[in-house]
Amino acid sequence: MTELKDMNNPDQGNGGAYPSPPEVEEEDKLNISIEEGQPTSRKCAALRSCIHSCCKPINTKYHPLTENPGKFERFRYALMCPPHGNLAMYIQFFVLCVMTWAILIAITKDQALPGGNFFSLVILFTAAVAGGYVFSLFRLPPLLGMLIVGGMLSNIPVLKTVGLGLNLEWSGALRKIALTVILIRAGLGLDPVALKKLSFTVLRLAFAPCLTECLVEAVAAHFLLGLPWEWGFMLGFILAAVSPAVVVPSLLNLSDRGYGLDKGIPTLVIAAASVDDVLAITGFGVVLGIAFTQGDLALTIVKGPLEALLGIAFGCVFGVFLWYFPSKNGTSKMFYRSLLLFAAGLMATFGSDIVHLPGAGPLGCLTLAFVAAFRWRKEREEGQPDTIAEVVGILWMLFQPMLFGLIGAAVNFDNIDLSALGLGVAVLAIGLGVRIVVSFCVVFGSGLSIKEQIFVAIAWFPKATVQAAIGGLALDAAIKLGDPHLINLGTSVLTIAVLSIIITAPIGALAIAVSGPRLLNKIDLKTGKVVSKNSEDPEKSSMLNNGNNENVEESLQ
Repeated sequence: MTELKDMNNPDQGNGGAYPSPPEVEEEDKLNISIEEGQPTSRKCAALRSCIHSCCKPINTKYHPLTENPGKFERFRYALMCPPHGNLAMYIQFFVLCVMTWAILIAITKDQALPGGNFFSLVILFTAAVAGGYVFSLFRLPPLLGMLIVGGMLSNIPVLKTVGLGLNLEWSGALRKIALTVILIRAGLGLDPVALKKLSFTVLRLAFAPCLTECLVEAVAAHFLLGLPWEWGFMLGFILAAVSPAVVVPSLLNLSDRGYGLDKGIPTLVIAAASVDDVLAITGFGVVLGIAFTQGDLALTIVKGPLEALLGIAFGCVFGVFLWYFPSKNGTSKMFYRSLLLFAAGLMATFGSDIVHLPGAGPLGCLTLAFVAAFRWRKEREEGQPDTIAEVVGILWMLFQPMLFGLIGAAVNFDNIDLSALGLGVAVLAIGLGVRIVVSFCVVFGSGLSIKEQIFVAIAWFPKATVQAAIGGLALDAAIKLGDPHLINLGTSVLTIAVLSIIITAPIGALAIAVSGPRLLNKIDLKTGKVVSKNSEDPEKSSMLNNGNNENVEESLQ
């Protein structure tokens, strides 16, 4: 036994002059545990030693990444054990979905088996997450992959079981919850201090293209698609909203590389996007209330603005309530604050339907988050993370795949009239053409060059998030009434909304990524000096920004 130890321990052979490598020390520890007269321990230690030797080639401990690893080396390292990085995240996500499904089977029995509602929701969520990830690998908006996967699960013959198993009431409720999360995020992101500093250029860019596109598309939808005027304006407000899910990440990517910061172009577009979405959602809510209100026409017209005022009043009252509850010295303050905010938003969204004031819900939810965050910002110390925004961000990660997956699954290609689909594309094209021209014109006199004005117009037309959030609300309201004519109108509106996402989201993301480096000036993020001049008059300051990088970053935050 002593000879065995001497063979396995090189330190004994050289007098301990040289230290043993880590892997040899591990084997020594295993061999030391083998003592005479203990055959069971000897066999266990030998087995552990064998397993250790076999697993060593795939163990990250003995094969760390080099300082500058290549693609093949990173790929090989990603597959080593124990699971880590993205692979570990995918494994835990898959296991979590399987566990959720098993729990639903135990609780709901048939509803969690193939053909049931809960089975379809679990499969839809899992597939939407996978589709979003695949599209992100090609630097396309993940929401586009989620949307396409939802459409596949509802239209491909073999997979159609998933789409047919979805309950319409559950789908509508989940979309409204996702809308609530979007509105809360938008409200929390509206900084009143930053809004005061916005120049007239931002307001022009937010209002003029949105209202003009809405008007043009409403007229085109009325004459080309035969939609009633109120439905035409509903479609107009749905299509007129720009998508933060596409615009913001694309512009932040350019900003991180130094493009457009000398004129504050990322600040201009991102700040205007919030106002644009608020305007579109508010207008849609008012028109939705008018379209589904029966009775006196004068009362119907007055009811729209009344819903907006009631929504603002609700948001202000509950927003101020959240200033003082939960109390500052209470335990788990952030948990209860997040819970109250989300619950109040859900009450606004669902409660407005119960009292037959659907237009008040979205605006009330948005106002609620804005008013509550006004006080919370003052309480937060400088450099302290925004915990509420992080919680809402996690909620959005959960509901985003469900939202876009359900929107895609709601579109049945068998029921789509190809001629009407072509007219819908024509309506969208007319509105986009007018929007690009108006966006180019409204930034005149803001200190931007012609190339920069072209970029702003290009960056100002992708559509996705708002269209998915509110595109199905009219159909949900029609289904509750049970009117076949209104259901057909709602289906047409939803189909064109989905079509706008499929067409504009990838084209917009690609256009921003390609045109940005060619049309915008690039500055050195360390020195703040222009290093690449792609537009005219690069030294001329914008009305929004004085070229200081710190101001730009503060505005983006």
